[in-house]
Formats: sequence, structure tokens, C-alpha cells
Amino acid sequence: MGIKAFLSKPLAAATHRRNNLWMQQPVATQALLFKQLISRAANTAFGRDHGFAKIKSHADYVQAVPVRDYEGLKNYFDRIKKGEPDIMWPGKPIYLAKTSGTTSGTKYIPITRDSIPNHINGAKEALLNYIYETGKAHFLNGKLIFLSGSPELEEVGGIKTGRLSGIANHHVPGYLRTNQLPSYKTNCIEDWETKLDAIIDETLHRKLTLISGIPPWVQMYFDKIIQRTGRPIKDVFPDFSLFVYGGVNFAPYQAKLFQTIGRPVDSIELFPASEGFFAYQNQQHDPGLLLLLNSGIFYEFIPADEYFNSNPTRLTIEQVQTGVNYALVVSSNAGLWSYSLGDTVKFTSTRPYKLVVSGRIKHFISAFGEHVIGEEVEKALQQTVAKFPEVEIIEFTVAPLVSAGEGQSHHEWLVAFSRPPQNLAAFEKELDWQLRQQNTYYDDLISGNILATLKVKVLPANAFQEYMRTIGKLGGQNKVPRLSNDRNIADKLIAQNN
Repeated sequence: MGIKAFLSKPLAAATHRRNNLWMQQPVATQALLFKQLISRAANTAFGRDHGFAKIKSHADYVQAVPVRDYEGLKNYFDRIKKGEPDIMWPGKPIYLAKTSGTTSGTKYIPITRDSIPNHINGAKEALLNYIYETGKAHFLNGKLIFLSGSPELEEVGGIKTGRLSGIANHHVPGYLRTNQLPSYKTNCIEDWETKLDAIIDETLHRKLTLISGIPPWVQMYFDKIIQRTGRPIKDVFPDFSLFVYGGVNFAPYQAKLFQTIGRPVDSIELFPASEGFFAYQNQQHDPGLLLLLNSGIFYEFIPADEYFNSNPTRLTIEQVQTGVNYALVVSSNAGLWSYSLGDTVKFTSTRPYKLVVSGRIKHFISAFGEHVIGEEVEKALQQTVAKFPEVEIIEFTVAPLVSAGEGQSHHEWLVAFSRPPQNLAAFEKELDWQLRQQNTYYDDLISGNILATLKVKVLPANAFQEYMRTIGKLGGQNKVPRLSNDRNIADKLIAQNN
């Protein structure tokens, strides 16, 4: 066993003991954190505007601070971008994480001196927890590939600014720097395809043990290696044993990824965002993600079916239930206050608090009153593919097709297959049936002959990559929405492939 692997085991045990302390008292941990956050920010511009000095309870906070997204808080974020101090958190942020927004264009999310440990320690703890649980630490003696954005930073209002993954690259622990690939120079390449070729040049003949990235882009990396070598990944990287990912549901990609590798490998799911690192998978046999309750973030949860109400219920951690979809709202030591992430989560356990990411609050189809969400389409597809073992999916999205003439309205699934079904009609029928089992409203619309059964439009294998290229988002941190309530994405995909 190498020295890094050897030393990691007592560190992993110490991390486990420390985490157990707050896991045994989750409600008290969040209550104390709430008081600390309100106290620290009382004299900021936001704190004064919202009467933080008078807030004594969560009920007071609900009355004083409405739930808002980036657009709703944009006037405060704009002041931070101009370099003004003490706006949403004492002092100035040390970074601005630059990310794409759906309605606000580019978003600039503050990362403060107090919040940067949340981003860095979350991923580190996930790996240490894996070592503690499995006893496997040998991956620390090999090369670790992180498919990330460019670490080059610009300045906005005197604050260093860049993609979160690029910012995090500057905080990789020194003891792992010698393990890290690709090189800084290669990571700075902006064009994704050029960068991917350079990553392959650097990594192809190295002892790769871990790879981290969003599944579709890791798949693209693996596919290019196979094209170059003619060998499965298990033969190219015989020591590869751990895949770390986040950002999308792994299930639709899992079968193809493991087929490309040639054997199963362990995996760890993370729940990171520019707004914070929220959770990680702490047990290999359980897909639930451990919610980090002691990491500078106070959580609120809105039942998803109330989200668009004028006065939705805002629950704290002790009030949530398993099996319910909640919109996730955060307040943090980055200076975010009742900030709506747009993600929906569903708790799988409350001892400890573990969840899965079920979708996006604005990514749904309800063109006909069905309110189908991302979790439902992903589960329907997963269960359908299980009955068609020849099928492998590269990527997909779903949109409503409203009939303007002949034929009935229906859901249109645009799917890029690496291996298509032998009988597309049978595949469509099973997929429709599975979605009906997931969503009773959709089932009623089909049963009532208001909607026709869904249709699958087969796209070329590279269709989604080409689409992402045309909109300037081809890269390791970008992803296509699973479903939309309009046809903006669907029509562009079809137009590109006609």
C-alpha cells in the first residue's frame, strides 16, 4: 500500500467520527447554524433591509425574507459585482462563480472566505467516507482525472471570477497535486473537443484509478479513447476503480458506461452547485445522498406542488417527510438568503437525512395538465430499457407536441441511441405504459383519449453533442434539460437533423 493510501485511513476514520456528531443531532445543528448566519449578516445591506436584528426564529425569517431566485436577488448580486463590500455577507466574496442561468443570462454566485470550505471539503469528505466504508484507498496512489472547466480566472469588480470547477481546481490539496490530471495548461483549453483530445494525449498511458465528471462527457472521453485504441476502457486503464459524478441522474447512462468500461466500477454521486456543496453518497449500496447539515448552509423545503403559490409552506429539516418532492431553498455563509436553487429533492431517509435529486422545478411538462417531472421520465425510461436489453441510450429530452391539425397531441421523446431497439413500436408502447404508471394525470389523459400515446423520434448518435456545440455549451459541465414545457430545444434538435 502506498503512503497516501496508508495515511488516508486514519484520516477517514476521524472524518467519520466528526460527522457522526452532527448526524446524531441534525435539528439542533441546523438551528444553531441558522442563528449564527443571521447574527453574522445582521449589519450587511441585506440584513438591514430585511430586519435581521429582529429575527429570533424561523417564523420571523419567513415573514421577513421571501423565497427568491437569482433574478429576484439580482439587485444585490449586481452591487457585489461592482465591488461593494458588506452587501449579502460581511466583506467581499473571494470569488464569483460564473454559471449559466435560464432567465437571468450569466449568473455570478458569491463564494466567500467562510463558504469556500463547503465546496472543497464536501468532495474530500465524500472520498474519505468511501475509504472508511469500503477500506479501499489504493486509488490515491494512481492518477486522478477531473474533467472540469478552465481554471483561468478573470476579475469582476476586483473579485476573481470563473467556473466553479475551475475555482475548485485552485484548491486541490497539495498532496494530490502530483496525482491530478489533466495538466493546468490542458485544463485551460476552452474548446471542449480540442481539450478532450489533449486530455487523452496526457492520460492514455498513465495509471488512471479515478475519474470525476458529468456522465455524458465522461462517456465522450471514453468513446474517443476506444476510437483511438480499439480496446475497452478496462484494458486501457486496468487500475480504474472509482467513478465520481454529479449533475445528472446516472441511471440512463449507467449501462452504456459500464459496457464501455467492460466491467463494473464503484461510483460516488455528489450534489454540488455554484451555490454550495449539498450532499454526497455515503454508502455504496444506497443511492441516497447524505445531506450536509453542518456545512454553512441552512435548508428550507417547499412542497413542489406549492412552489408557485403566493405563500408556499416553508419547512425546516425536522418537518420533512420521505417520498415527497420538495423544492430546495438555501441560506448560507456565501450570503444567499432563502435562495431557490430550482432543484427538487425527495428524502429517502430521515435517520440520517438522505435524499435524491428528483428534477428541476421549472423542468416539467404540463402542456395538457399532466405535470410530468424529470424523475418520472427517467424512471420510465430506465424500466423500459431493462425490458429491452439490446438498447443503449446516449442522451434524450422530452417535449409536448400540440396538434395543429391531423393527429392527436402527444409527448415526443427525442432520443439518441448507441444501440436502438429492434422493435421501436414495442419500445414506444412499453415506455408509454411505464410513464402512465409513474404519473396518474398522464394516465388519465391517455385513458380519456385526450392525448395520444408518446412517440419516440430517433436522432443520430451525435445529435445532442452537435446541439450543445451550436449553442456554445459543449463541455464537461453542461447538460441538456431532460424535459421542457415548450419545444425550443426539440425543434432545434429536429431542424439540425433533418
